[in-house]
Amino acid sequence: MTAPRVDVHQHLWTEPLLAALAERDRLPFVRRNGPTAILHCAGECAYAIDTEIETLSQRAHGVRDAGLDLALIALSSPIGIEALPRAEARELIDAHLDGVASLPPEFGTWGPVPLDRPDARDVDDLLSRGCAGVSIPAGALADRDAFERTEPVLAQAEAHAVPLFVHPGPGPRTPSRAASLTDPLWWPALTDYVAQMQAAWLTFVTLGRRRHPHLTVVFAMLAGGAPLLRERLAARGGPPIDLGDSRTFYESSSYGDAAIGATAGLVGADQLVYGSDRPVVEPEHNRWDAVLQKNAADLLSAAPARAQAVAA
Repeated sequence: MTAPRVDVHQHLWTEPLLAALAERDRLPFVRRNGPTAILHCAGECAYAIDTEIETLSQRAHGVRDAGLDLALIALSSPIGIEALPRAEARELIDAHLDGVASLPPEFGTWGPVPLDRPDARDVDDLLSRGCAGVSIPAGALADRDAFERTEPVLAQAEAHAVPLFVHPGPGPRTPSRAASLTDPLWWPALTDYVAQMQAAWLTFVTLGRRRHPHLTVVFAMLAGGAPLLRERLAARGGPPIDLGDSRTFYESSSYGDAAIGATAGLVGADQLVYGSDRPVVEPEHNRWDAVLQKNAADLLSAAPARAQAVAA
């Protein structure tokens, strides 16, 4: 029997979420122009979403065409939804979950949580809605204070034995700024996102893992290459860390053979899982794809019955 293949990192703009964003008069919000929805959010250039291309049937066909059995949908955390005041965040998260609830079987979903007064019951609610695990923006682990505010969510995910997906994005106390009119479009992804992921990884491996030894964590985009910082961490007087931690995983989106191979040499190939970041990025195929897609399926199958049902 062929092993299932999973992509743990895709995004999808459902109509309920776009409609909820279109009703807003402050960031983040959407403005419609025929079949095009223009997304506006803090610190990012306006982003055009072609709703005639971004259809469920086309995306499901894309999953099958890529040789995958399942793709997990994540809320795009750089938008800043999770960092909004709690009532606003809940409204948009509910709209997102309403949209993904009607997805075809090629898709599962991560469950995003509000970061304003995070509550363990938020995790219970997400799992009751069929989410395979919990997602948070990297800003939720930006430093010790952010970690301790977010800790109820981590503890509850650990208690339920479901994975936590850490994606680039701001926390509730991340300073907001206007989008640059001079930086190239790729600039945030190579600067802000990388720094956010490295900070989240450093917070977790030096503090979070001691407090939550059984929590499974998946860092997007190879944690911004953070495992390569181990030597610098030691040189600067940081604590020893275990790069062989079997419950810490690294998702591969936007990277190829060189970076994936270097990370695998540090943390072990079994700790790397496949993520494409579609439709934001159209990934190039590399020699690691099949191994990482199987690892992603194994990751989900190790979770309890809720996640296993999603991976089946």
